[in-house]
Amino acid sequence: MMDTQGRKERLIEIILERSFKYSDNPPFTLVSGRTSNYYFNCKPTTLDPEGMNLIGELLCDMLAGAGVTAAGGLTLGADPIANALSVISFQKGRPIKSFIVRKDVKDHGMKSAVEGNVRPGEKVVILDDVITTGGSTITAIERAREAGLVVDRVIALIDREEGGRENIETHVARVDAVLTRSEIMSRYRERRSAPPPDAKP
Repeated sequence: MMDTQGRKERLIEIILERSFKYSDNPPFTLVSGRTSNYYFNCKPTTLDPEGMNLIGELLCDMLAGAGVTAAGGLTLGADPIANALSVISFQKGRPIKSFIVRKDVKDHGMKSAVEGNVRPGEKVVILDDVITTGGSTITAIERAREAGLVVDRVIALIDREEGGRENIETHVARVDAVLTRSEIMSRYRERRSAPPPDAKP
């Protein structure tokens, strides 16, 4: 049975295998317009059965005793993370519902920015897959509050450590991350410097 650290280590391995790219030249262009030598596309990890299970377990551990009733964020990045947490939390007897924050509000029906079985006054956590500038997370916070939800904290799967956390902290007091860029890059460098498995001493 894996402990929390074991789950984090395994999740880092999956991210490096499926969701992480590094390029010295040319650099990647991010959603924010910035360029970077590394890029995280979390969906191959967050939509993977093992990845989802690990993420759900880690988020459950992080939210133990928090008293939140639901979790969600801006579609599409937050959706599989929220769903993973919802399923695992139910299995543990501490159910946390998932909800979706729309990028564009529907112009028909209830015209809701927030979709899910949540009501005004509920204490919730806003999720995101990657924090860079924090823009999408801040949008999710604002729309959740407009729907009457009480935002307790933010949790990102990966914090790129580029100022986004500080930007978000001007809107909510607590911002956590399952993993940071530093942790992932440290493992990446270890893997690059390690000799191949069949190398002779």
